Amino acid sequence: MRVIAGKARRLNLKTPEGMDTRPTTDRIKETLFNMINPYLPGAVFIDLFSGSGGIGIEALSRGAKHAYFVENNKRAVSCIQENLNFTRLAEDATLLRQDVLSAISGIHEKEADVIYMDPPYGQGYEEQVLRFLQSAPYVTENTMIIAEALRTEDFSYVEPLGFSIVREKCYKTNKHVFMKKNTGE
Repeated sequence: MRVIAGKARRLNLKTPEGMDTRPTTDRIKETLFNMINPYLPGAVFIDLFSGSGGIGIEALSRGAKHAYFVENNKRAVSCIQENLNFTRLAEDATLLRQDVLSAISGIHEKEADVIYMDPPYGQGYEEQVLRFLQSAPYVTENTMIIAEALRTEDFSYVEPLGFSIVREKCYKTNKHVFMKKNTGE
């Protein structure tokens, strides 16, 4: 796994040993970042269920001003810190070693530009996170929320939670679902 573009491009990243994390492949990561590139310059980026930190590091490399990495697995947290140090991006990062739902209320930003979540598949974390994000003060109608999930995952619950699906990009076995908070108009 490597950083694809930006100031840390071509640098290889470490991944935690074992099967606790599922790093996003370079090809899928490149497709994702081609879609969200306009949101990145000067952005506040939140990487939930960070794993190795590859997504948040890619965002920093491409111009995000600050990234939050939220992960509670000890080995993964160590890996994220090593990757941030190796890419020289640690200065622009906040690493939170805690449960995602607890971390959401501990982030104090005026506005988050992009929130990315890649939770363990099929366990319902996406809905739980969206329930917490619906009242987070930094989630506005401008915030792009992206969930990586199994291709078969149903996201019909987002409307009643106050979010709209603005785009869906399907791959062989998984997909990215892009959501925004409804304005209430």
